[in-house]
Amino acid sequence: MANPVLNERAFESGFNDELGSQHVMTTAGTLTKTLILGVLMAITFSYTWYLQMAGFADKVGGLTTLGIIGSLVMVLVICFTPKNRFLPITTSMYALFEGLLLGSLSATFNKLYPGIVSQAVLGTVFTVFGMYILYATKIIKPTATFQKVVMISTFAIFGVYLTQFILGFFHIAIPGLFSNSPLGIVICVVVIAVAALNLILDFNFIENFDGRVPAYYEWYGGFSLMVTIVWLYVEILRLLAMLQSRR
Repeated sequence: MANPVLNERAFESGFNDELGSQHVMTTAGTLTKTLILGVLMAITFSYTWYLQMAGFADKVGGLTTLGIIGSLVMVLVICFTPKNRFLPITTSMYALFEGLLLGSLSATFNKLYPGIVSQAVLGTVFTVFGMYILYATKIIKPTATFQKVVMISTFAIFGVYLTQFILGFFHIAIPGLFSNSPLGIVICVVVIAVAALNLILDFNFIENFDGRVPAYYEWYGGFSLMVTIVWLYVEILRLLAMLQSRR
């Protein structure tokens, strides 16, 4: 499985729980939870967006830091602690913290390139629904080979990003990685494609656990999808900024 937070080990403890026919994880339920998390994220997104656009930089800075630290902490808590009935709380907190960060980041980009955020949001929404249709109609099938290719590509991308993060402390940049050069744009398009293909694997993995684990795992599935969707949104936003800066 490519999504590092969506793997079989995360669901293992749920296999031992007593299941009732009315209280099990379902694909529809997971997609509903994903939507709920998206709404929560939109609330805090709107708040820091408003503060940033209105010029309250002193308030935005603290909230952005809170968003970075809070979302990171919640990701670690959700991924590395036992999955239990607290998932609705922890995943909701993740969404709220992530919204603080994304709202500030998006407003910053929108000030530089007016209208870019609405384009990125629409691009993300269409991509998510498009990939779901491709998965539901089995136009794209998550075969074993497909999964391996996407998994290797995903970890390679995060490996490069981590390397750049470390090199950044020494003021060293990987040539072309984040520039608006043709190479930088091509790299960004490839990353967006890999992020979109991760959605296929996410949908497939969630469907495979339909009816096999307790209903509160729907929140974990929703959280996992949100991680991919946030990644996709940020990369689309970055690509649009690159293209705008070349005009």
